[in-house]
Amino acid sequence: MQLPGHLHRTGLAALVVLTTLLSFLLPAHVLAADRGAWAPNIPYTVGDIVSHGGKGYDCRQSHHSIVGWEPPNTPALWLERTGNPPPDTQAPSAPPSLTSTAKTHESVSLSWGAATDNVGVTGYEVFTNGGTAASATTSGATTVTVTGLAANTTYSFTAKARDAAGNRSAVSNSVSATTGTPPAGNKIIVGYWHNFDNGSTNIRLRDVSAKYNVIQVAFAEPVGGPGSGRMAFAPYNSSIADFKADVALLKSQGRKVLISIGGANGTVHLDDATTRQDFVTSMQALIDTYGFDGLDLDLEGSSLSLNGGDTDFRNPTTPRIVNVIQATRQLLNQNGPGFILTMAPETAYVQGGMAAYGGPWGAYLPVIHALRDRLTYLHVQHYNTGTVMALDGRAYAQSTPDFHVAMAEMMLQGFPVGGNPQAMFPALRPDQVLIGLPSSPQAAGGGYTTPANVHKALDYLLKGQPFGGTYVLRNPAGYPGFKGLMTWSINWDAFTNFEFSNSHRAYLDTSP
Repeated sequence: MQLPGHLHRTGLAALVVLTTLLSFLLPAHVLAADRGAWAPNIPYTVGDIVSHGGKGYDCRQSHHSIVGWEPPNTPALWLERTGNPPPDTQAPSAPPSLTSTAKTHESVSLSWGAATDNVGVTGYEVFTNGGTAASATTSGATTVTVTGLAANTTYSFTAKARDAAGNRSAVSNSVSATTGTPPAGNKIIVGYWHNFDNGSTNIRLRDVSAKYNVIQVAFAEPVGGPGSGRMAFAPYNSSIADFKADVALLKSQGRKVLISIGGANGTVHLDDATTRQDFVTSMQALIDTYGFDGLDLDLEGSSLSLNGGDTDFRNPTTPRIVNVIQATRQLLNQNGPGFILTMAPETAYVQGGMAAYGGPWGAYLPVIHALRDRLTYLHVQHYNTGTVMALDGRAYAQSTPDFHVAMAEMMLQGFPVGGNPQAMFPALRPDQVLIGLPSSPQAAGGGYTTPANVHKALDYLLKGQPFGGTYVLRNPAGYPGFKGLMTWSINWDAFTNFEFSNSHRAYLDTSP
């Protein structure tokens, strides 16, 4: 055993002498802080008291505990208490009758009966889906509202009581509640924060504008090339501890922080079961390490491509596509119903599947379809693309209001895959669909659209107010539940003094 810092000496005599000296040096007026049962990996301060083996101990020197430094083994750190009552080690009773009393699209209100304790209950902790405490109360309050939840999602809740000594009760009964559908006017902006310097502004994650509701951290990439399923991510301009703190800060503000996989350079080939499991294991480690709220699939290039003979999007046979679906489903199941799934495919992989289905054309459609029950947002990239055929049989060019309206309505109406009316890709819900745009002309090779033209497209999509374009909505009244905008990237938005987020946030906040 090694003692901390200057307590490490050679020989038992030094330890005995130091122990004796500390017994005189410990101030008599120090107020004890009851810390409950001793545990490793905990910072303790002079004056703390703990229990261990049925006895109470006073902390004699501040330190960070480790296994092997139990109070009986380290008299230089702990003094056995005499003549004083031992610390409170009795836990409160479990909170009775936990129930859900109200809910919105992003919160659930709960109440329960009072717990009892031999000294006194000081508060309660509420847990969501069996994870870490999601909310807490003080002064014995027996109600709480858990916020920051995903819409249309079922959550389970439990509660524990605690006392002043830090003792926690057994878990309460479990209660389930399903959040509602968000109001039509609840529009969002999704932004990609990229973890590399490409000439745009270098911005700390914690400094991302409050106008962004969902932040995509880009990117997790395979270690060892496309054929490796082992994914890695490390912040390039921050320590891991600082980056984790940044993620936690944004989450405390009610925003969602996701990890995006892929990108233009992060080609991912999940061609077999071993690679698929490597992907799941490594992605789960990243999710656990940084506390990400969800996963974004930004698979480009050869990451998804249909093999010859794979002709039915409802029953894909290409291993690379089947394994992506299975791996994503496994991560969704492991992380519970509140875990967010988004996708950012290029137009060729989605809308391009109407004119042709094979190779890259329509290759995202089986993934979207298989995971639509858990898909939170789809924001197809309306940039870096050529002309694309729409539902009216016309081809539209990027950067125009017509293009944005036509491409969005394909996802809101559905379309015949490969031109086959017997193979209709079903429509998504309006609240699942966003438009993906470059935040500045420098952010993409093509597709930048001025705010005025974006708002023309949104006026038509959201309100049914035409702008005199060529494309005519199949639903003349528009789609008031349409969710909002995505941009590549937050960094490029900062480069142009936040033109994108400022102009579009102001517009979306006045939308239906």
